[in-house]
Amino acid sequence: MRIALLGYGKMGKMIERIARERGHEIVLIVDENNRANVTSDQLKKAEVAIEFTMPAVAVANYKWCFDNGVPVVSGTTGWLEQWDEVMTYCQEKKGGFFYASNFSIGVNIFFQLNKYLARMMNGFNEYKVFIEETHHIHKLDAPSGTAITIAEGILGNHDGYHSWQLDQGKQLPEGVLPVAAKRIGEVPGIHAVTYKSEADEIEIRHSAVSREGFARGALLAAEFLKGKTGVFGMEDMLSLEKK
Repeated sequence: MRIALLGYGKMGKMIERIARERGHEIVLIVDENNRANVTSDQLKKAEVAIEFTMPAVAVANYKWCFDNGVPVVSGTTGWLEQWDEVMTYCQEKKGGFFYASNFSIGVNIFFQLNKYLARMMNGFNEYKVFIEETHHIHKLDAPSGTAITIAEGILGNHDGYHSWQLDQGKQLPEGVLPVAAKRIGEVPGIHAVTYKSEADEIEIRHSAVSREGFARGALLAAEFLKGKTGVFGMEDMLSLEKK
């Protein structure tokens, strides 16, 4: 498969290495230093693009791919307020788009466990739930896209919460789910959901050992997306429920 890499930071370099190990060809690498000089004809050589950049440029990258008939896999977070705009543009251009807040297979199984636990705990109002995520100091968005997905999974399955809010040490109103975000060293990513009562605690946790799981998941997504149009996520690729 011929791949264009949009973004060439740590994730981009790791994806490049694993892609070559899997027998794929990297036909284009785009970063902030050469984007102005890259042509659409160069992009069109790719069968799929993998995009890990910054929120400020992600949407423009998606549209560039849609304009040129190149399906794009993206793991960039922090741009979701423009989701409807991107979906409309993708549909108009008959593009292919695969988005995940986290490409780790383990995290996506964790998402399903989180929703299942929220349904089980619904009605047990003595348990208060909170989310905590920890990432490396280079991560700019807070909370993480993964933590937001976890929060949305709880909101959709637990009647006791109607919204989430970043926990900044202040008392939150009833029904608001607190999400704490920590930035420490080079931590790849830790996410925990805790239900706490006066009697006990229930916790589920996922800890990433390295970024390699994210890179492998992104490549699996690219292999899945090749030749497709429409919008997809990890639930589609892994045949997980979408509820």
